[in-house]
Amino acid sequence: MSIENEELVKITSGGTVSIPKQFRKYLEMQKGDYVKILLEGDHLVIKKAIIS
Repeated sequence: MSIENEELVKITSGGTVSIPKQFRKYLEMQKGDYVKILLEGDHLVIKKAIIS
């Protein structure tokens, strides 16, 4: 599956960021799933987390 790998999103006043629909669909993510957020230098990396 080919998708655009970049999307501009806005941080809310509460500090939340929405993951674009095409990314959630590609990674098979649903409401209630968890992600890991890592700080690497000057950027953030968001990874799908598997909770067993």
